[in-house]
Amino acid sequence: MRVHGGARPLVVEAAAAAALIRDGATLAIESSGVGVGDPTKLLMAVRDRFAREGHPRGITIMHASGLGNQAGLGSDLLSADGLLKRVVIGHYGMTPKLSELSGQDRFEAYCLPQGVLAQLFREIAAGRPGLLSHIGLGTFVDPRLGGGRVNRAAVEPIVELVTLAGREWIFYRSIPIAVAFIRGSSIDELGNLSMHDEAARLSEFSVAAAARNTGGIVVAQAKRLVPAHSLPAREVVVPGHLVDYIVIDPEQTQTAVDTYNPSYAGQIRVPLAGITDGLDAHRRIIGERAFRELRPGFVANLGFGMPDAVAAVAFERDALDDITLTVEQGGTGGMPTQGLAFGAVWNPDAIVDQNLQFDFYDGGGLDCTCLGFAEIDAAGCVNSSQVAGRVFGVGGFINISQGAKKIVLCGTFTSGGLQVSTDGSRLVIEREGRFKKFPARVGQLTFNAEQARSRNQTVLYVTERAVFELGPNGPVLAEVAPGIDVERGILALMDFRPEIAAPLRPMPLPGAPK
Repeated sequence: MRVHGGARPLVVEAAAAAALIRDGATLAIESSGVGVGDPTKLLMAVRDRFAREGHPRGITIMHASGLGNQAGLGSDLLSADGLLKRVVIGHYGMTPKLSELSGQDRFEAYCLPQGVLAQLFREIAAGRPGLLSHIGLGTFVDPRLGGGRVNRAAVEPIVELVTLAGREWIFYRSIPIAVAFIRGSSIDELGNLSMHDEAARLSEFSVAAAARNTGGIVVAQAKRLVPAHSLPAREVVVPGHLVDYIVIDPEQTQTAVDTYNPSYAGQIRVPLAGITDGLDAHRRIIGERAFRELRPGFVANLGFGMPDAVAAVAFERDALDDITLTVEQGGTGGMPTQGLAFGAVWNPDAIVDQNLQFDFYDGGGLDCTCLGFAEIDAAGCVNSSQVAGRVFGVGGFINISQGAKKIVLCGTFTSGGLQVSTDGSRLVIEREGRFKKFPARVGQLTFNAEQARSRNQTVLYVTERAVFELGPNGPVLAEVAPGIDVERGILALMDFRPEIAAPLRPMPLPGAPK
C-alpha cells in the first residue's frame, strides 16, 4: 500500500519530494555517476530545502557508485555542513567536495565496493540480514584492516568477519531505507518506470523494493509522463506499485556530457570512425600494451580512466567482435565510452542489471580486466582508493580485481605533468611527472597481491615505460621501453628495488609489429 494511501502515485514538484526526507533518515540514491542515472533535479531540491530551512539534518546517504560530474553535481549537492551525518558509498571521485569534507571528518565516511552495495540493496529488499561475500577480504574493507572506514569520524563498524563452511567471509549488514531516489526515462500515470533512453540499467528495482519493504518511500524522477498502460510491459523496469511519488524533469540528460545518444541506450548502432582520435602518447602506449593481453573469445572489463584507451585500441584493431568488453554498470559488448561518459557503451549488445553484472564478475566470469592504479608497492599491492589524504573510493575495483582470472593494472609511471613521445622505435620522457607512484608500502590496500597469488591470478602492471609481472615476492620488472635507462628512468623513481627478469624484454611501442 502506498504511503500516501492513494491508488496511484502522486505527481509532485521536486521541492515536495525533498520535503519527504526527515532529519536522520537514510536516503538511497540509485545512480552510476557522470550523469548516468543521476536524479539531479531531486538532489538539487534537497540542497535548496536545506538552504532555506536547515532540514533535513543528519541524514545518511547510500549509493553504489559515484554520483556526480566532478563539477558540483551529484552528492556534492548535499555537502552543506550539517546535512549529512553518514556517507556509505562506492566512489568519491566524482564528488570532490564530498571527498574534501570526508578528509575533514565533517561526517562519518565509509566506502564499500560498488558491487557489494548494488547486491546489498537486493538483500535488503528480500528481508535478509545482510550480504555475505568474499569481496573485500584482504583490503581496507576487511574489518581487520579498517572495515571500509575512510575517516576518523567513522567509528561504528558496519561490516564484520564471519566464518562459514570453513571459509572467511565479510558480512555487510542490511540498512533500512527511509527514502529512495531512482531515475528512468518515461513513467506512466500508474508509476510504471521504463529505462528505454538510459545508458545503463542499474539496480533500480532492488533499490525501490528495498525502500518499500523496509517501510520507506520511493520517488521516481523521469523525463516524461505518459498515459497509463502506454508503456510496453517488457520496457518497465520498476512496476508502478513500488512508486509513491513522481517528479518530472524535461531537461534530464542521459549523461554528464550527452543530452541523448541513442547508441548508448542500444536503440541504434552508429559508426565509430574518428571516436579514438586524440589519444595522447602515454595513453596510447599503455592502451596498446594492455590490449595485447586480450585474446579472441575473452570476456573483459575495462575500468575508469586509463583503461578506456584499451577500448580505443580494440576498435582500431577491428577486434570488438572478437572479444566481449563489459563495464560494471551492465553494458556488454560494443565499445565502452571514455572520460566523463564512463558507464555508457557505444553500440552495446546487451545492457544487464548492474547487480547481475557483479554476480558474474564475483563468480570468476571475467577472463581479464584492465584497471587503473594510483600506487604499487614492494609486495605488488595496489592503492587506487585514497592518496595523500584524498578519498577517491573503489567503485567496482575490488569486485572486479578479486574475480578476474587476469588483471592488467594500467597507469603512468609518474604523475603530475608527465609528457612523453615516441616514434615507434624509442620512448622519450620529455618531462617527468612530479609524483612517484611506487612507494615501499601503499597508503591504502585496495588490491592484495598475496591473495591474488593464492587465487592463481595473473597480474601485470603496465606503464608507458615498463611492464612488471607479479612474482612470488612482488613486482618483477619484465619489459622496458626502448630508449629508457633502467637505473635512471625506472629504479631511481621507485622507493624499492624490484626483481629484474632475465632476460629483460623490450616493451613494444605503438608502430611496432604486434
